[in-house]
Amino acid sequence: MSAGRQKVDPSEQAFLAGYDASEFPHPSLAVDVVLLTVSEDGLRVALVRRDEHPCLGCWALPGGFVGMKESLDAAAARVLAAKARLKGVFLEQLYTFGAPARDPRTRVVSVAYYALVHPGRLTVADVAELQLGRVQVPWSGETGGPVAVLGADGEALRLAFDHAEVIGMAIKRIRGKLDYAPIGFQLLPPTFTLRDLQAIHEVILGRPLNKDSFRRRMLASGELQPTGEREQTVGHRPAELYHYVGRSARR
Repeated sequence: MSAGRQKVDPSEQAFLAGYDASEFPHPSLAVDVVLLTVSEDGLRVALVRRDEHPCLGCWALPGGFVGMKESLDAAAARVLAAKARLKGVFLEQLYTFGAPARDPRTRVVSVAYYALVHPGRLTVADVAELQLGRVQVPWSGETGGPVAVLGADGEALRLAFDHAEVIGMAIKRIRGKLDYAPIGFQLLPPTFTLRDLQAIHEVILGRPLNKDSFRRRMLASGELQPTGEREQTVGHRPAELYHYVGRSARR
């Protein structure tokens, strides 16, 4: 018997041959992706308008059902590529949403993911079918709970299913991870100023930060490396540019 192969138990083979999966009811499995980016007026999330029932006309997160031979990660990546034309971005599993009545069609369990992308990536991607709604968080810190998403007219969009709670969970997660994971850097271009980085932190946290203490903390982290270059074509004193080198660069 070759290495790594287990001996087949004949009794188990017989059991599986006679097993009827339809004997027990089972839920459908889906993935939903909270694709977040930033703009001058705050944090934005990508939504798709539903053109069929249920929740016809409402705005929903990019999502879909998981194939029988497809992993969860592969399904989330497929959804992101198909509905946002994005590949190779930060994508992480967020939470499983399984309230019995969350989808009126049948029992649907959704494994939510969140993706973070610099807005420059979205200008390259084909996002004509997406609405980049502005996230309005009604709670502070990591309280958690549903959020509102505003459209181009400043009015709250009607969100499908439990997606207000799903987006809220993503906001809570990235706020909690901001100090120990490279969340902020995922929303920036490869080179950036400390001012740019602080703006990202303030957008995520929903509050202003002290400039001097933020600068000291970031420079002391060992995660930033100066590029030796400065901003170009700005109407103020050009700031130094940095890039993220990760925690492994710490001495």
